[in-house]
Amino acid sequence: MQTLSKMWLFCVLLLISSVASANLTIEITRGSDQALPIGVVPFAGSEGLPEDVAQIVQDDLERSGFFAPLERSAMFDRPSQASDVEFGTWRSLDVRYLVVGRAQQTGNGYELQFDLVDISGQRPMISETVTASGNDLRGAAHYISDQIFEAITDIRGAFSTRIAYVTAQGLGDNMQFGLYVADADGRRSQQVLTSDQPIMSPAWSPDGRKLAYVSFETGKASIYIQDVNTGQRVQATSFGGINGAPTWSPDGRRIAMSLSKDGQPEIYVLDVANRSLDRITNSNSIDTEPAWSPDGRSLIFTSDRSGGPQIYQTSLGGGETNRLTFTGNYNARARFSPDGEEIFLIHRSSRGFQVAKQDLEGGRLVVLSESTRDESPSVAPNGTMVIFATQQGGSGVLSAVSADGRSSFRLPAAQGDVRDPAWSPFLN
Repeated sequence: MQTLSKMWLFCVLLLISSVASANLTIEITRGSDQALPIGVVPFAGSEGLPEDVAQIVQDDLERSGFFAPLERSAMFDRPSQASDVEFGTWRSLDVRYLVVGRAQQTGNGYELQFDLVDISGQRPMISETVTASGNDLRGAAHYISDQIFEAITDIRGAFSTRIAYVTAQGLGDNMQFGLYVADADGRRSQQVLTSDQPIMSPAWSPDGRKLAYVSFETGKASIYIQDVNTGQRVQATSFGGINGAPTWSPDGRRIAMSLSKDGQPEIYVLDVANRSLDRITNSNSIDTEPAWSPDGRSLIFTSDRSGGPQIYQTSLGGGETNRLTFTGNYNARARFSPDGEEIFLIHRSSRGFQVAKQDLEGGRLVVLSESTRDESPSVAPNGTMVIFATQQGGSGVLSAVSADGRSSFRLPAAQGDVRDPAWSPFLN
C-alpha cells in the first residue's frame, strides 16, 4: 500500500494473489478470557453419520469468541437428553451450559433432537427437534448453533450465514481467479465464477441471493450482478476508467460505487431496475469505497480530500459531507455496524495496516486485529465479528476478529491466496 491514488489505480496488483480452490480451514488464533464455559456432548446415535453434528456446533460456538467449550476427553458422563443430566457432575467441571442431543436417520434425511441446559440454574433452556435432508447435516448443525447462541446471549446467531471471497492461483500469464461462496466457517465452498482476469470487491445483496463484483474479463473494469444460485448475471456498468467498490443499499434497489468516468473517482449510485445513475460526490479528490448506513439515508466513503485517506459521511439528497476519522493519517474501507453506532475500518498504526473500530458518537478508535497487513473488512450481520483479508507466511488468508477484539480466528486456504471477503446478510 503506497499512496491512496496508487492503491486505487493499481488495485489489480493487490489481487495478483487471491484465491482458494475449495474449503477454507479454521485456526483459532486467540480466545477470549471472558468466554462462557460450555459443554457440547456428542449426540447419541451419531456414529456413522456423514457429519459430526455436535463437533460442528462446538466449533461454531468456540469460533464466536463467546464460549469456551469443554474438551470431549474431559467428559466422563455423556447424557443424550436434559432429564439425564447430573448437574453436580457438570458443575464440578466448571461447565455453565450443556448441549446434549440424539440423532437418527429417517428415510432420506435425519432427525436431530437437542437440549440446551443451564447448569447453574439447573433448568432446560431449549428442547427442539430439527430435520435435515441427507446432504444438509452441516446446515442443521449451524441452525442449532444459532439457537443456542441466541438463547444465551440474546444476540441472533450468524452461523447459518455465508461468506464470499476471491481466490487467485498461478503465476504470471497463468493466473486463475475465482469467486467463491461458502458457509461462515469456510466449509461447503461453491465456485460462482472463474476467470483468467482479476475479480474483486464482491458485495451481497440484502436478500443474500445476488453478488455484485468487479471483473476485468473484458480487459477493463466492469461491475457485474450475478445470481448466486442460478449463475445468471448482467453487466451493470462498464464506463471508461475505474468501475469499482460496489455496495448494495439496505433495500436492495440501488448500488453505490466509485466511477472515474468524469475524471477523478467519485461516488455514484445506480438504480438497479432502470440503470439510472446519480452522482453523489463532486470534488477534486479521490472518493471511493462507499458503504450504506443501515437506514439507507447516507453513505460513508474513503477520500483523500484532507491530504490522506480518511472516512467521510454524506447524506443522500443534498446533505452535508462530514469527516468522521481523525486518528492517524490513514483510515480506509469503512463499514457500519448493524446498529449504525460504530464503523469498522482499516487503520494504519505504528505496526502496519490493522482492523479497527470507531464509535461514531465519541470518535474513539480502537485497533482490533494483531496482524499488520489487513484489508477489506466485512462485518457479520449480527455485529459480533469482522472478517478481513491479511497475510500469513507470504500468502493471502482470511481472518476474523470479534468486535471487542478479544478473540480471533484464521481461515487459510489449502493452496493459493484468498482476498476480498464479504459476509452475507441473514438468509432467512
